[in-house]
Amino acid sequence: MGQCVTKCKNPTSSLGSKSGDKEGSSKSQHKKSSGGHKEEPTPPCSKAGGELLNGTKAQEVRVETLVISAAMGEPRKDEHLVGDGLSILRINELFHCYKDEHEDAILEEGMERFCNDLCVDPAEFRVLVLAWKFQAATMCKFTRKEFVEGCKAIQADSLEGIYARFPYMLLDARGEENFKDLYRFTFQFGLDAEEGQRSLQRDIAIALWRLVFTQDTPAILEHWLDFLVENPSGIRGISRDTWNMFLNFTQTIGPDLSNYSEDEAWPSLFDTFVEWELEHRKKKVEQVQAGKEEEGRCTETEG
Repeated sequence: MGQCVTKCKNPTSSLGSKSGDKEGSSKSQHKKSSGGHKEEPTPPCSKAGGELLNGTKAQEVRVETLVISAAMGEPRKDEHLVGDGLSILRINELFHCYKDEHEDAILEEGMERFCNDLCVDPAEFRVLVLAWKFQAATMCKFTRKEFVEGCKAIQADSLEGIYARFPYMLLDARGEENFKDLYRFTFQFGLDAEEGQRSLQRDIAIALWRLVFTQDTPAILEHWLDFLVENPSGIRGISRDTWNMFLNFTQTIGPDLSNYSEDEAWPSLFDTFVEWELEHRKKKVEQVQAGKEEEGRCTETEG
């Protein structure tokens, strides 16, 4: 199973490990964007024989039974209910299913089990949206506060509840202002807080651009990413300003780039991209014309 949309120990294991590209993940997510999400298996992802799908024994996460049984019956006396019957106790019990033994947080291993039990791929867009809703500060980590407040925000206190909220979260992320917030969150989320990073590594930025635009992919996106891939020596990192301005670029500049002006306050990298892209398109046109001319000469010779 792939790593989460996270900072993971193996930097080449997947998209989520901040390596840039997960085989069959980043581009497949891009291709799926126009067709929407396919039908997902129905949770809960647990076995009746006392074992979760990820192999964890029931006694190790006994609270999973409590979460489900409490949801099916009357509230327990020690439960603190908020909102529409949301149980803080059940949220904390669910958190304990996956928290680290030594730290009061869900870390890489727990995050993978959490995604597994939710029946979602850790490298997919829904996990990024969930991290956004939880306002997670660090990849591959949910603190107790983030988890509890996040569950309260989406009104869910069980695996089934979180899973059921995904369609609403995805719809919410389509809103113009909400997507702008998600987009800016993604940059911060991709930084390595422990190393004090201020810009995204090029490969990480490419992966996150593909991921964050899963639902609505700009026509210029792949051209922009090709430019970044083919010019690695001159592009070491992506600054916050470049990341934020690219969203404005996709919303204001047409696919033919005819309304782009270097006189406007675009980052210099955008000037280089537009020049590179227009030259690239010119060469393609010349190649097509040369091919037609060659085909014509061959036809004349045969005649």
